[in-house]
Amino acid sequence: MEDRGFNEVDLRRMLEHATGHSPDIMADRFVIEARHDGRSWAVIVEPDEKRQLLVVVTAYPVGQAQS
Repeated sequence: MEDRGFNEVDLRRMLEHATGHSPDIMADRFVIEARHDGRSWAVIVEPDEKRQLLVVVTAYPVGQAQS
């Protein structure tokens, strides 16, 4: 995470203050729209219904290629 300019606390804050969400191109995943450090971010998540968790797959600034 830190190589992308955020840490776990930042990620939790992004999710807590999300501005929207939409289905991802991958089945069963969602794009969470968030802001961090003055920029728009996309946080890709996948619900784990069995364990009742939300798994964060990746996060990246909008307009930057996902890796």
